[in-house]
Amino acid sequence: MIWVSGALLLGSWVYCILMILAVRKWVSVRPSPLRLPPEGISILKPLAGLDDGLEANLRTFFTQDYRGPWEILFAVRMESDAAVPVVRKLQGEFPNVPSRLLIVGEPPYPNAKVWSLDRMMREASHDLLIMSDSDMRVDNPHMLTVIAAEFQDDSNLGVATCPYRAYAGASIWSRLEAMGMNTEFFGGVFVARMLEGVRFAIGPTIAARRRCLGAIGGFDKISEYLAEDFVMGKFAAEAGWNVILSSYVVEHHIGSEDFQKNAAHRIRWNRSTRRSRPAGYIGQIFTNPVPLGLLFAAVAPKVWIALLFTLSLRVLSGKAVSEVALRTRPLVDVPLLVAQDLLSFAFWLSGFFGNTIVWRGIRYKLESDGKFTRI
Repeated sequence: MIWVSGALLLGSWVYCILMILAVRKWVSVRPSPLRLPPEGISILKPLAGLDDGLEANLRTFFTQDYRGPWEILFAVRMESDAAVPVVRKLQGEFPNVPSRLLIVGEPPYPNAKVWSLDRMMREASHDLLIMSDSDMRVDNPHMLTVIAAEFQDDSNLGVATCPYRAYAGASIWSRLEAMGMNTEFFGGVFVARMLEGVRFAIGPTIAARRRCLGAIGGFDKISEYLAEDFVMGKFAAEAGWNVILSSYVVEHHIGSEDFQKNAAHRIRWNRSTRRSRPAGYIGQIFTNPVPLGLLFAAVAPKVWIALLFTLSLRVLSGKAVSEVALRTRPLVDVPLLVAQDLLSFAFWLSGFFGNTIVWRGIRYKLESDGKFTRI
């Protein structure tokens, strides 16, 4: 047992070092200055209900300073959706920003977000599309400029994912999840980028060429997948398009949930990830060093210094991801980091069991290939 736990712990140390190196490699890449005239951009915003801070989130997209043509499209299922008055208010405040609100009705397949994106893409005026969730916010008016510059640098670029820094709500569960996103989740993304390249996308904010989406079969191809973001990037890479991790960092305001709701979507996330990347999911055992350090300390108590070294490496790698790459504030909270590692490890284990999820109050069954059906 001591040799197994020692090998696992050593693997987590190597992983922490890789995170630091991967962050350094990512921050060294920035796009060239945007050439004029810049191309047109359509922002697609699927909405469903009144999220915490929705008006503030959407307002930051209306205030973009972009020298080319651009527009914002919103989609809701019905006119009575609570997000509609917020959109109407902002449209009145920013009459010079071209924007439209679409009522798309009930989706004909499980993934309602994909249905909204498909309907908006049909109405969009431009080839370069930015798909952004309702809980996303930008902290400066240059997002469109940065993304357009990245696409101008590579004529074969099909999909770009924007990293995000998570902002927690008031609950402790929200704070723990934000800590995990800012120090653990994107650490894995940066390491994957360094070791194997970006062959996936991550949902909250994705930019894509319309013709790239057409080449992979359009939104119909991904409509039955739960992790439609992941397979969008996967199919694009398989079709020969380049996929990147953008240099523009957005903000993810995750709201304040109680434990039951927080646990439900974290379990959903893990079960979906296990089916999207089976081998990578097993490798996630190295992404939570603290539980592995505690396990080793339990079987080899005389080597307690290993636990201290593990905690130090975890803090350093977490700081590299959150403070250097994502530029989060406040900085890493060590007790919260330890608690999050333990909780994340428990949710990772839970991802190996069960094949059902709950999403927006509806129960679904997950298939082995990542598709899902309503129960």
